[in-house]
Amino acid sequence: MLSVFGYVIIIIALALLYDFFNGANDSANSIATVIATKALTPLKALALASLFNLTGAFAITAVAATIGKGIVSLPELGQEIAFMVLIGGLLGAIIWTFVCTALGIPISVTHSLVGGLLGSGIVAGGMGIIQWEVLTNKVFLAIALGPFIGFAAGAVIFIVTNWVLHFFFKKTPTPATERVFKKLQIISSSFMAFSHGMNDTQNAMGVITAALWIGGFITYFYVPWWVMLMCGSTMALGTFLLGWRVIKTVGWRLAKLEPKHGFSAETGAGLAIVGVSIAGMPVSTTHVLASAVIGGTFFQSLRRIRWSEVGKMITAWVITIPIAALVGGTAFWVVQLCLFVS
Repeated sequence: MLSVFGYVIIIIALALLYDFFNGANDSANSIATVIATKALTPLKALALASLFNLTGAFAITAVAATIGKGIVSLPELGQEIAFMVLIGGLLGAIIWTFVCTALGIPISVTHSLVGGLLGSGIVAGGMGIIQWEVLTNKVFLAIALGPFIGFAAGAVIFIVTNWVLHFFFKKTPTPATERVFKKLQIISSSFMAFSHGMNDTQNAMGVITAALWIGGFITYFYVPWWVMLMCGSTMALGTFLLGWRVIKTVGWRLAKLEPKHGFSAETGAGLAIVGVSIAGMPVSTTHVLASAVIGGTFFQSLRRIRWSEVGKMITAWVITIPIAALVGGTAFWVVQLCLFVS
């Protein structure tokens, strides 16, 4: 039988491991296009993404509340079972994210955690322990609309950008205009990283805060500053060490990008993600940005889009929550069995 402190330490460790893989897969999105168009070197892009991810993490905590207390009604389970649900959910997300990151497939790490918690919660307390209203109105709605919002935002920003180019230059962009867009892309990439911090960085924060809340270390659900700092730093480390495969997929394999495409995709995706973050909706920043990349190139030339990579992304989009839920439920059962036996 573990002590409350022991459970909390394990959950914090697993949440940081999840956050590391989140950085390796999801956080890479915010710098993939700026590296692909050579607007910034990888190291400079990483430093920029780390700074603005952390800044975004401090901006709002609505998504952390949704993840930490809006999916599973943890207080109804009792303290020990609630801890096990968090552990099982984290393991489900970690295992699935690790597999996809190793294969270079950009998935929704957010939805991996949602699926893990969903499966773990159902095994622990049945269907009634899940807060379906929150899932329907925030999580599932974000899953359904995220790619379409990203596509539309990327397309609109690109159309406006293209119109401005033709209005002022009335010809094919010159190297000078390309340099201008590379500078603008530094701003759009920073904005994208900031919006990512407002949404994805909060996943691990929500779980750690839930553990602190259930364990009695905090009296109500709020995210302590040290949790924000710890999660933001861990995510940056994951991006630096393991993010390159996903960066290649989003930045090079998904579509042939120029600086104007990167600027359009990052700006459109950033605007969409800020909107849903304020609403407390844990959206897939991967799917929003990847869809914005497609939207930003779709109306120029379909040949720029590599449809085989789009197919992989859509497949991962569809199966992530079910597989993570299955792994999360199994992980809960194994954790419960091991702890009860011990």
